Amino acid sequence: MQFLYRIPGYILLLFGGFCLSWGGFIIRSFEEATVWQILLLRSVFFMIALMVFLIATYKKKTIKIIQDAGYPAVLGGLVMSLSFIAFVVSMSITTVANVVFIISTQTMFLAIFGYLYLKEKVSLISFFSIVLAMTGIIIMVGDSFFSGSFLGNIVALAIPINFSILVMIIRKYKNLDMVPAIFYSGVFSIIYGLILTESYSFSNHDLLMGFFLGVPQLAFGFICITIGSRTTVSSTVGLLMLTETLFAPVWVWMFLNEIPPLSVIIGGVIIIIAIIINSLDKRKFSDKNI
Repeated sequence: MQFLYRIPGYILLLFGGFCLSWGGFIIRSFEEATVWQILLLRSVFFMIALMVFLIATYKKKTIKIIQDAGYPAVLGGLVMSLSFIAFVVSMSITTVANVVFIISTQTMFLAIFGYLYLKEKVSLISFFSIVLAMTGIIIMVGDSFFSGSFLGNIVALAIPINFSILVMIIRKYKNLDMVPAIFYSGVFSIIYGLILTESYSFSNHDLLMGFFLGVPQLAFGFICITIGSRTTVSSTVGLLMLTETLFAPVWVWMFLNEIPPLSVIIGGVIIIIAIIINSLDKRKFSDKNI
């Protein structure tokens, strides 16, 4: 698996975003599985794929690397596992476009949390993009207040927020290895699934969907993004990750005829514009910061 580290970061990020973009379509494709059964299947297949990757990459050092990460990795894994729950639940009760547009605001929450907890200054451009992104979210969430998608939008907000908390943990413990955190997130997700699942009986079709959701969609996506982010400029990462935001609604529109409300499209466009503006900020720590 070492060959992945020789692939240019931007290619890995594009492929990772492409893999993640299939999540909503695959969840819609389950026949009988409940939300918690989907979470369990996704987590089990994810853990299998991740362990194969870890052993193939680190070999005999795998266990030691996980142990050396300590409690920060456990905490990071717990936070990430909550995002896994939020993803499956929100995808089940609101449109795919709603979820991915809200997820894309993670770069804005990173700036907010960085300012609050790490005392990092926020430039004028970043401040403007945050306000713009929040406007997009308000348009999306506000329009769904009296519909069934309101809860889905609120749950989806937990995804970028938890991701930002994870990054804050990583920034505080700079020697933290991301891989053990991902490992623990899978462990926690399996525990949630085992506790909350009503039945452990699955159709062959749903088992296949669980494999697609856990291996090519989640495991491949996370591994590529984790490795690719290490060698890619931060401002570029946000742009490349828009592949998930742009493609996810397309798959369910093409194959399932799921068309999001106009408010979602308007709010999503505003959010994407905000991310692009934020990525153009080359002076995040300049004298003009506020």
